[in-house]
Amino acid sequence: MSKVLIVIDMQNDFVTGSLGTREAEAIVEKVKEKCEKARAAGEEIIFTQDTHGEDYLETQEGKKLPVVHCVENTEGWEICSELLPYAELCVEKPTFGSVMLPAMCEDYDEIELVGLCTDICVISNAMLLKAYYPEKKISVDASCCAGVTPESHENALKAMKMCQIDVEG
Repeated sequence: MSKVLIVIDMQNDFVTGSLGTREAEAIVEKVKEKCEKARAAGEEIIFTQDTHGEDYLETQEGKKLPVVHCVENTEGWEICSELLPYAELCVEKPTFGSVMLPAMCEDYDEIELVGLCTDICVISNAMLLKAYYPEKKISVDASCCAGVTPESHENALKAMKMCQIDVEG
C-alpha cells in the first residue's frame, strides 16, 4: 500500500507572521515528527504553498481577508525553517485548494493531510481529494493541524468526518 503525506501551508505567515497563531506554532514540532516518520517509511511528502502576488488586496480573497500574506518570494511565503529540510516537493496554490494535487496523488492508495489552516486550506484540499478519489483512504491528523480558532478547527474536523474523511490524532 502506497501513501503520501501532504503538508498544507506550513509557511511563516501562517505560523509566526501576519496570520500566525499560538496553535499554529504549537503544531510545528508534531508536523516535523510526522515528516520524519514519513521519510523513514519511504513515503512521498508534498508541501503546498499559499502563493499570492503584490495585488493580493485587490483579489476576491484579499477583499474578504484583507491581511497581506504569503506574497511570493517573501519571508512570509517561505516554508517555516523547521520543516524546510522535508520540503523537497512544493506545489504553489493561489487559492485554498490545489487543483494540481489530485493528479499528483493518483498513484497512492492512501493520502494523509496535515497543516494549516484546518478550517480553510486543509478542509478544502481534503474535500477536493475525497471528491476526486472517493475510494481512497483520505485522512487528516488533527494533532498536526490548527485552525483560525480552536472552535473553527473543531468544526472543520467534524465536517470532514461527515464527508467520510478519516480524522485521526
